[in-house]
Amino acid sequence: MLVGYSSSSGEDSDVELNLSDPRKPGQEKEDDDVSDGCCSARKRARTEDERVIKTRLPVPGCLLTMFPDEVEPQNEDSSFHGGRLRSFKHERGNWATYVYLSYHPEEEFMELLQELLSTAGASGVVLTPQEEFHLSLSQTVVLRHHWIQPFTQSLRTDLAHCKRFVCTASKLNVYCNAEKTRTFLGIEVCSGHAQLLDLARVVDRTMTEFRLDTFYKEPSFHVSLAWCVGDVTEQLKECVQELQRVVDEQEEGPFVLRLEGMELHCKTGNKTFCFPLQT
Repeated sequence: MLVGYSSSSGEDSDVELNLSDPRKPGQEKEDDDVSDGCCSARKRARTEDERVIKTRLPVPGCLLTMFPDEVEPQNEDSSFHGGRLRSFKHERGNWATYVYLSYHPEEEFMELLQELLSTAGASGVVLTPQEEFHLSLSQTVVLRHHWIQPFTQSLRTDLAHCKRFVCTASKLNVYCNAEKTRTFLGIEVCSGHAQLLDLARVVDRTMTEFRLDTFYKEPSFHVSLAWCVGDVTEQLKECVQELQRVVDEQEEGPFVLRLEGMELHCKTGNKTFCFPLQT
């Protein structure tokens, strides 16, 4: 019979009466060895578990590259963007979004653009040509990532009933963004204004649905040709008449930019969606 008592000091004091030990002689050491072996096995298992956990912590590189805009940090240094400044600070999950009509330049247009840049430079205004050319049908707004699918679906549904058209542009004009951080030389639409206004109103319905800024009330539809940093509106306006003469006095007659309104595009972050118009 085994009886144990606890002292009043709280220390354990065991009275062991080994009257009938069921183990065989020599088995005590064997059992202790087994116990020590179990402890070692448990320690090794914990070590292995810890090693597995550590190896699982880093996110696989293949997953990081699947969504670069959402994971990679954005460089806000304007020197990396030709001196351009963001209209709004980049935040993870926010996607700069706008709707536009693309213009695919021909050789004649690119030659004219070089003449315009040279003429402006001679007047003291150094312009940088646009990397791509388009006619905006919305302001640039901030779209949350989880809004992209319903936003583009809303655009697709509304634009499905709009018909194709042609518009032309031939008059130069000067534009400056709301933040006064960039000035643009653009060529303004002279025909097709009514069709463009109808499209802008269709796009506005989707913007209103998502509580985003709608387009300007009296828009000047245009294709931006070149830009420079800061507000140099007055300097550029001083030479815009001379620039217009370059446009009007081409060898084969005044240059007219022709835009085929066959489809609209929506660019949001690094994604571009296409919306064909009816024939």
